[in-house]
Amino acid sequence: MGHRDAGTGIKGEPQNLEEQAISLVGTDIYTKLIKGYTEKQWGRSCTELPAFIIKRLPVRYTFDNNYFNDRYQGIPVGGYNKLIEALLDGIEVRTGVDFLKDRATYQAMAKKIVYTGSIDEYFGYKLGQLEYRGLRFETERLEEENHQGVAVVNYTEFEIPYTRIIEHKHFEFGTQPVTYITREYPADWHRGEEAYYPVNNDHNQQLYQKYVALAKQEPNTIFGGRLAEYKYYDMDDVIEAALRKINKECGLSS
Repeated sequence: MGHRDAGTGIKGEPQNLEEQAISLVGTDIYTKLIKGYTEKQWGRSCTELPAFIIKRLPVRYTFDNNYFNDRYQGIPVGGYNKLIEALLDGIEVRTGVDFLKDRATYQAMAKKIVYTGSIDEYFGYKLGQLEYRGLRFETERLEEENHQGVAVVNYTEFEIPYTRIIEHKHFEFGTQPVTYITREYPADWHRGEEAYYPVNNDHNQQLYQKYVALAKQEPNTIFGGRLAEYKYYDMDDVIEAALRKINKECGLSS
């Protein structure tokens, strides 16, 4: 079904993030809360970004300030590190190594490899380089018990260079006399740096599909996660996707 918003003049299906956001919340809220934040986060105009990025967030006309509509929301008790440490208990773990620089050795160690790095890097960028966005973190100790009262505050103004401030103690209701905050700055990504967000526009999606075709020729490698699947995943979706892949590998689902 096509879409028309009499207040915005948008006809047909929204073609980009700006049109999608305006159709959901109107021009005023889009301008004040979405436009500046999104453009500094992605480093490009909202008209150059796909509509689905904003559709992942719900629009509510209530005072419910939860991020999503899910009945249960939160993080693992003790944080994700505790969860990962439990999953890896008794398993040899090597850090500070580069799988791609010595892949023959690692591939000889196992029948299956789970690869969560960038899919274009796995294939030596032979078809071209996908685009990503990076992040820069600035952490500061503050001599105060409480800085902002909540774990995360987003800053929607384009003029403020960071997108959010994280106050870590509020994830676990800390009562320490001091606090630590981290400012999160969006950044251009360059090869060799940590990639955080895939830029899912038409050009990159077309290139990614070409890498998917190559990945299908690698039956002993399981490609998963934001970078290997070039997909903007939330954590619950990442966990669900991982369980589905494991079920498929074990023959428990199609």
